[in-house]
Amino acid sequence: MSSTAPSSAAPAGTAHTVPARRRRKSRLDPTRNNTAAGIVAWVLALFLALPVLWMILTAFHSEQDAATNPPSVLAPLTLDSFSQFFGSGSGVNPWPPLINSAMASVFSTVLVLLLAIPAAYALAIKPVKKWTDVLFFFLSTKMMPVVAAVLPLYIFAKSTGMLDNVWFLIFMYTSMNLPIAVWMMRSFLAEVPVEMLEAAQLDGANLVMVLRKVVAPVAMPGIAATSLICFIFSWNELLLARVLTGVRAGTSPVFLTGFVTSQGLFLSQVCAAAVVISLPVLIAGFAAQDKLVQGLSLGAVK
Repeated sequence: MSSTAPSSAAPAGTAHTVPARRRRKSRLDPTRNNTAAGIVAWVLALFLALPVLWMILTAFHSEQDAATNPPSVLAPLTLDSFSQFFGSGSGVNPWPPLINSAMASVFSTVLVLLLAIPAAYALAIKPVKKWTDVLFFFLSTKMMPVVAAVLPLYIFAKSTGMLDNVWFLIFMYTSMNLPIAVWMMRSFLAEVPVEMLEAAQLDGANLVMVLRKVVAPVAMPGIAATSLICFIFSWNELLLARVLTGVRAGTSPVFLTGFVTSQGLFLSQVCAAAVVISLPVLIAGFAAQDKLVQGLSLGAVK
């Protein structure tokens, strides 16, 4: 009596099809893809952060150990460069340049926001005709090299008695950062629901109340991102500060260049000064990290 094949027997070719499906599934596994992307991101981040880590390590070395070739990685650590930066033994006071940088960066950022938010509101909520041309005009002012404007600005500052004046530097930084701030804030304010604005206007709110009570809370990530970028641009600016300031209004980047003298390059002191001068930007970035990422990603998607 012949035996019959069981009904549950797999059809021919199934043994080869199932492993193929498993291989395709493993290749399309999002967990593995995310792990590989994370490893690549960490490797790139460490590679890009290596110069910064090397600068920090060099700041804690003595000048003799910092100048060795090849560099002495395991040299003894010391705080001599930081004490010399803060005037111990040299008599140089770094606080006036740091205060000037803080004043120029903070005041210019506040002025930029006060001017950019209403302008971006007009372009986003109630756009004018050919608003894209208006935005392009704003950005076109950033296309001219700063070097081309240094001589006219110097002559104007000298004729008006504004040379070596921190308030003139604040005005320059405000003009420098305003175009990019209007461009960024326009993208962020375009996300504000029009219905909220109409409801506030029906309740009798004027323009100032609408901007302060409705627009500002909704667009806070964009405001944080814009203000942080303007603060960084102002804090790091060197060319205008080098030309338009002298003794009284010199900023921290100008003070940093003073460590490169005709007697040589004081590498450890330069690294220590760079670490101290970079701290305000790093602290501001970490403090507004969540809103910065949210605001920049919102602007990129928009």
